[in-house]
Amino acid sequence: MPAITPADPLALPRVGAPTDAKPRPVLTVSTAPSGLEGEGFPVRRAFAGIDYRHLDPFIMMDQMGEVNYEAGEPRGTPWHPHRGFETVTYLMDGSFIHRDSHGGGGVINDGDTQWMTAGSGLLHIETPPEELVMSGGLFHGIQLWVNLPAKDKMMAPRYQDIGGGSVTYLTSADGGSIVRLIAGDLDGNEGPGITHTPITLVHATVSAGAELTLPWRPDFNALAYVLAGNGYVGTDRRPVRLGQTVVFGSGDALTIGADAKQDSRSNALEVLLLGGQPIREPMAHYGPFVMNTRAELQQAVDDFQAGRLGVIPSAERLPHA
Repeated sequence: MPAITPADPLALPRVGAPTDAKPRPVLTVSTAPSGLEGEGFPVRRAFAGIDYRHLDPFIMMDQMGEVNYEAGEPRGTPWHPHRGFETVTYLMDGSFIHRDSHGGGGVINDGDTQWMTAGSGLLHIETPPEELVMSGGLFHGIQLWVNLPAKDKMMAPRYQDIGGGSVTYLTSADGGSIVRLIAGDLDGNEGPGITHTPITLVHATVSAGAELTLPWRPDFNALAYVLAGNGYVGTDRRPVRLGQTVVFGSGDALTIGADAKQDSRSNALEVLLLGGQPIREPMAHYGPFVMNTRAELQQAVDDFQAGRLGVIPSAERLPHA
């Protein structure tokens, strides 16, 4: 992990925080509890127990795997509805199929991202391809939920397929880190993800013993989640490890470092960095619906039960059937 890594990091554009940048302090470090999702694939609930005021505009995030399936073991989700937010699925290892009642869908593989704007509502399904079910294999990714402001909650659904090759690749000043910019702006560099709520989404690989300091928009919040390895965060070098989420305070630079000695499974610190412009609106959340009021939640449930969020397409109309 990860599957896509540039052959020569030193040839990439370099990114770094200015020397007078204000470092963001570490407010909290929490450990994600484990659970099962959908038809039974293992997840870590990255944001469990974190105050929503630190997360806004993000709602939840699951780390799916890392798991090495035996033949017949891979699992997905059944058909289910969504309304009022966006789902971002970033896959580091394995393969996953998305299909929805609005006509969106595709297959993502190592390093790819699926970005689904549920908006006014749809039905969708996420499932491993038949060949992965038959053979088994490594599966590892994350799914992130991004809230939509009230003015966009009932927009038309949309699907984006972001190939790993289209991600913006950068490196640190010393070449010791690889920065994959999936969405948002980082020091004048743009990621390919099109977002309604302004966010930045980065996957960074920090080599053993290296340190990465990135500029970060001061009007955004700042979170880090450790996908693999061990290291530290902040200028006070707060220790972090696999499955831990970091909440940063205010400032305009983030510091992440990798321990010189990594575990046997990973020779680097793999970390997801997230930031967004808080929406600061009331949020009502019930299962697969995220709205502003309880009345809007009830309407979403009523619309789903009445079939107004779409119908499951026939097999011949599904992509990659």
